[in-house]
Amino acid sequence: MLTSDQARDRAQDIVARAVRAGADAADAIFAADASSEVSVRLGKLEDVGRSESEDLGLRVFVGHRSASVSTSDLSSQAMDALVERAVAMAREAPEDLWAGLAPEERLLRGAPPALDLEDRAELSPAELREIAAATEDAARAVPGVTNSEGGGASASRSVIALATSHGFAGGYATTGFGLSASVIAGEGGGMQRDYAFHSARHRHRLNAPETIGREAGRRAVARLDPGRMESGAMPVVLDPRVGAGLLGHLTGAISGPSIARKTSFLLDALGTRVFAAGIRICDDPHRPHGLRSRPFDGEGLPVSPTALVEDGVLETWLLDSASARQLGLEPTGHAARGVGGAPGVSTSNLYLDAGHVPVETLIADIVSGVYVTEMIGHGVNGVTGDYSRGAAGFRIENGEITRPVAEFTIAGNLKDMFLALTPANDLEFRYGTNVPTLRIDGMTVAGG
Repeated sequence: MLTSDQARDRAQDIVARAVRAGADAADAIFAADASSEVSVRLGKLEDVGRSESEDLGLRVFVGHRSASVSTSDLSSQAMDALVERAVAMAREAPEDLWAGLAPEERLLRGAPPALDLEDRAELSPAELREIAAATEDAARAVPGVTNSEGGGASASRSVIALATSHGFAGGYATTGFGLSASVIAGEGGGMQRDYAFHSARHRHRLNAPETIGREAGRRAVARLDPGRMESGAMPVVLDPRVGAGLLGHLTGAISGPSIARKTSFLLDALGTRVFAAGIRICDDPHRPHGLRSRPFDGEGLPVSPTALVEDGVLETWLLDSASARQLGLEPTGHAARGVGGAPGVSTSNLYLDAGHVPVETLIADIVSGVYVTEMIGHGVNGVTGDYSRGAAGFRIENGEITRPVAEFTIAGNLKDMFLALTPANDLEFRYGTNVPTLRIDGMTVAGG
């Protein structure tokens, strides 16, 4: 695979071709990926996969008109044809007064921060198979597990580079290692499934296969013989696996495009209290070996740790250059770019700070409530904040997590839910978005 410097040179080359072909401005992104995956089921090898790709995306501007094209054919002849097609398309496109490259004076200058995103270690297919098998074996060894959907292990390396016609060029490489298991407990119509997985940038930071396998098995067995929830208003406690989804609804509501289109339930919330006092939500692109760390954004702007919510108050929108211009503001370094189309908006390593109480204390005064471990469906209205999703989990009775329950719905409005949210002190950085266990009082639960 190409180095990050070679990838940067590829992106710079096609930008230069676009300018020579008549573009007033251009930017390009180059992305290469190589990955290996092995899966086993019931102790036998089920699949071995290897994929490699190199793709390039080009965006050109002719005045206020723009066009985007992408290709995986990186020959010189194909590049010339791609550039000609892009410029011709831009000349025929409608004008967009807000589109354009990022402000030149804001571009990242100098060396990007060192984020330790690449591990030189490699795993052979035989080693991946051994890890996958050990993960599944540990899950199947849990008493009560009766079947398996498989164990898996993967290793990948990616290179990303961005170049613009007004002075930015940069690239970086990342690696990723992962393992997972999904198993079934019980028999017949009473079967229950659950899973566990872990990902890391560095091989030595990956959890042990036995740890992930046992967790998958334990979760599946714990769900056996679920009962029903009664309906009513009650506290809902969200496991970190599902609680992280609330931050996705927040970032969607504060993204520049949503604010510019006036399609957000938080449209007028900037500078106001949207969470309870003490709540802090941060985005940290500089987290060493973070799963979503990056040295620059999708437009070549520098990135830095940012508090989106401080002491419960919403501090910022998430802005790319286009939405910033439309709103009369400055971009915030949250542009994200794929090989196809214009930049969008995205966070990096997003997390909600830990609270001050253990999970046991968080639920100790709940006489009747529910601990949610799985969400089903997508019943969220980003315009109004109305929230209604199917769920499964465990009953909370007299301050204790007791029996499993399934086929119920939790509902509310995200504005009210955010204000009523209380975090526990068990924050762990395991995923791209991380939250501690969360309690939300006063939600509506509808039993099946």
